[in-house]
Amino acid sequence: MPRFEVVTFVRAPLELVFDTSLSVEAHTASMRASRERAVAGVTSGQLALGDRVTWQARHFGVTWRMTSTVSACDRPFHFVDEQVAGPFRRWHHAHRFEAADEGTVMRDVVDFAAPYGPLGGLAELLLLRRYMTKLILLRNQHIKQLTEARARDAG
Repeated sequence: MPRFEVVTFVRAPLELVFDTSLSVEAHTASMRASRERAVAGVTSGQLALGDRVTWQARHFGVTWRMTSTVSACDRPFHFVDEQVAGPFRRWHHAHRFEAADEGTVMRDVVDFAAPYGPLGGLAELLLLRRYMTKLILLRNQHIKQLTEARARDAG
């Protein structure tokens, strides 16, 4: 099962970065290129422990839906979102946050598995790991820009 990690340094306070990472609006704005939006469950505001949201997006020319739940949350240090229905055999995304000098270290650890047995394994190897890493990097860049601007405006 593929696993990847992305580490992003953000020049903004820990709590602001954490809260923004749970914002439905921040997430959809970061995924604008794939036209991702929340279509069921919690569709706006900040997600919390136990919340479910169904995301709809277009990837590889196909419209997908994935329902995930916030299965763990310890503000402002970590939360986990996991797929409960959707295209993956498994999707587990752990978000960790650490205060650092002049900001926050945001660490994403994603474990996932494609469906379709050996064919899915080939897709993981050739395409999905790199594609999913790129999406998390894109999301984190958006959160970084958004929270750093908010921190500057507040300071």
